[in-house]
Amino acid sequence: MTTNSWDSEGQDGADPSLLAKNLERIEALTQRLLSVTKTRRETPQSLQGPSFDLFAAAMGANVAQMIQDPSALLEQQVEFWASSLDRFVQLQSQIAKGGFAVAEDDTVEDSRFSNDAWTQNPYFNAVMRQFLANAHIIKQAVKAAGKLPEKDRSRLEYFSQQIIDLMAPTNFLATNPDALERALATQGQSLVDGLENLVSDLEDNDGDLVVTLADPNAFTVGKNLATTPGKVVFRNKMFELIQYSPATDAVYEVPLLIFPPWINKYYILDLKPKNSLIKWAVEQGYSVFVVSWVNPDASYADVGLADYVEDGFLTAIEQVKSICKVPHVNAVGYCIAGTTLAIAMGLLAKRGDVSVRTATFLTTMTDFSDQGEIGVFLYDDFVDGLEDEIAKTGMMSSVYMFRTFSFLRSNDLIYKPAINSYMMGKRPPAFDLLYWNGDSTNLPGKMAIEYLRDLCQADNLATSGLDIAGEVVKLGDVQTPVFAVACETDHITAWKSSYRGMVRLGTDDLTFVLAQSGHIAGIVNPPRLGKYGHYTNSDMSLNADDWRSSAQAHDGSWWGRWDAWLAPQSGPKIAATSVGERLEDAICDAPGTYVHL
Repeated sequence: MTTNSWDSEGQDGADPSLLAKNLERIEALTQRLLSVTKTRRETPQSLQGPSFDLFAAAMGANVAQMIQDPSALLEQQVEFWASSLDRFVQLQSQIAKGGFAVAEDDTVEDSRFSNDAWTQNPYFNAVMRQFLANAHIIKQAVKAAGKLPEKDRSRLEYFSQQIIDLMAPTNFLATNPDALERALATQGQSLVDGLENLVSDLEDNDGDLVVTLADPNAFTVGKNLATTPGKVVFRNKMFELIQYSPATDAVYEVPLLIFPPWINKYYILDLKPKNSLIKWAVEQGYSVFVVSWVNPDASYADVGLADYVEDGFLTAIEQVKSICKVPHVNAVGYCIAGTTLAIAMGLLAKRGDVSVRTATFLTTMTDFSDQGEIGVFLYDDFVDGLEDEIAKTGMMSSVYMFRTFSFLRSNDLIYKPAINSYMMGKRPPAFDLLYWNGDSTNLPGKMAIEYLRDLCQADNLATSGLDIAGEVVKLGDVQTPVFAVACETDHITAWKSSYRGMVRLGTDDLTFVLAQSGHIAGIVNPPRLGKYGHYTNSDMSLNADDWRSSAQAHDGSWWGRWDAWLAPQSGPKIAATSVGERLEDAICDAPGTYVHL
């Protein structure tokens, strides 16, 4: 947008018929909007933000700091008001002169402010500068908030940043030059289309505002996602077991059993053929099985963590052993499924069962003493609210989990998509990863509370031990060879927390790999793309920081390194046709039925 574009764009060539048509659309959309808002469920106040105790503690710390050093606070306020007033005076002066030149072009490295208007138009420049000044003083106030417990300070910093991001001028039509420019260029069509997108999202989510991240018409699970050939060979109330058809003449004798997280659908590991970890593993000669978890409803209210272990993990292990006629499997657990795999392996060890030959843990947290960024939501104010909600509904709705993870990257997963959809009137992109991200699942009420209370809050698995299925399981009970992958910029499973849990396992055969990028991109990183690298260090006696500082960097994906570790643990190669007996008389083709629930 040029500095003079506000005077000329969209003034000529107006289409009266388009205007009349859009007025009719707006009237119809308004009726739909009013209708859907009546059905919106009320979100409990306890789940809309931290309790007042946090802000009371911050206020108390600020008052104490002010009494101790009043000049510091006064100096801070004077500096803020002086700079704000100076900015206002400059803006008035520029407008009075009738010019559009900005007095000083100080480039801001923030993708939200990439439009030239932020640096060339005095109005937008002043808005941006004031926002940045407001953000700065809020951060200063939090930093100077006296003697606060570290956990309170961390939460205050996080939720203060959420407020800052929410109030960014780009989130409002009147102060978003990109949206205004598009509205002028399209004669307002973009705003009408944006309203259509907004109403559609509300209708699709029973009145809850959940931004659609990917074009829902671009993907169909089983057609252009989750297409690796295979069969569902077992089903119970907890999961469907998928066995994949071999892609090589010979396969390793010991089968590979993958447990994905049940917070989302399993096909994160089988998106498109070019980035499918499952397809790649099949092509390396592994006999691959994957658990596809059920998406529970209220009837699963009393299903607990022990049910996931017994009827999920242990049952799947026994089924794979039976199908392949082998005494062992190599198991993989991703995220929460990795945590539960560690619990299941501890339980097997207590029972003297050696069914799991090796374990691979992907972005897995087993030591919750430091929960990372996600920890701001794991205190009693939120967990109490969830427990009250679960008592009413029997489950933890997918909406809460989706929102929690989205707020960890709010600019990328909330505000930017909302701006593109609701202000710019654009359709969401055809992006497989974002499509999967929006395909979230519910959690059984009992299991969700056990996970939050016993693991996240009490940290029982890493300390006193976790009561599960009549046994007390600790991390030290896991003694099989382990390959663990954490991700450097993971917002969900902080890599240092993952590292601390892995070194507390009882195994003396531990390989730890730190992948570049985040919770998903660091794992779904096929070698052929050559994107993210990884780090290794054989000295597992070091703390996380020292391990990282002395680690060796490697280009490319960790997948090949895992293959080199896993192949020797997988027995000899055997004829592929001798693997399994149930592919011909299976229940149905992959991806099965549970993935569509």
